[in-house]
Amino acid sequence: MSERSGIPVSTLSKVENDRLTLTYDKLAQLSQKLHIPISELFAETESPEAVTARRSIGRVDDAVRVTTPNYDYYYLCTELRRKRMIPVLTRIRAKSLDEFGDLVSHSGEEYIHVLEGEIVVHTEFYDPVTLKAGEAIYIDSMMGHAYVAAEECDEALVLGVCSSPDEALMNSLMHIHEPANGETPRLGAEELGMRVRTLRRPAA
Repeated sequence: MSERSGIPVSTLSKVENDRLTLTYDKLAQLSQKLHIPISELFAETESPEAVTARRSIGRVDDAVRVTTPNYDYYYLCTELRRKRMIPVLTRIRAKSLDEFGDLVSHSGEEYIHVLEGEIVVHTEFYDPVTLKAGEAIYIDSMMGHAYVAAEECDEALVLGVCSSPDEALMNSLMHIHEPANGETPRLGAEELGMRVRTLRRPAA
């Protein structure tokens, strides 16, 4: 190392034993001589993740169902805690933004794949897009969004996968709309630590 970097062995030994810190000039010299980006000299070594061997079979009969005026949600694989992805089947009934209400957003990203029917995807920063069965969309969930059934489609069925580092995402999604019966959810957003917001509908 000393020969390749041009830094004396005694200096490298002191660094190795936490008795000395290299100056920026020496770090730059080390980076140049070893052909290593200087940022990598500060990168922490990541420990390999343990294999958890987790698995869960997603059956609609075992799903947690949440009914709202706009959607029927079927949350799959709910026995797994701290999931990095939340799979959900959604039957869409709302046919317009007026019927849907304000756009919603939450932490993370999501992928929506149309299984049956046809939907219109409204987002905060893009024009509406129509998706047919077999088509899909991937969006930043922090962007306001709404999925509604297309004009000539009574209902549509989509498979969604939401992903977020926020451990409260599951609770956020399950309470993102008011229940169909008008009852208030048992826990409020502050109690659940949710990160959900609603946005006004885009101007016509």
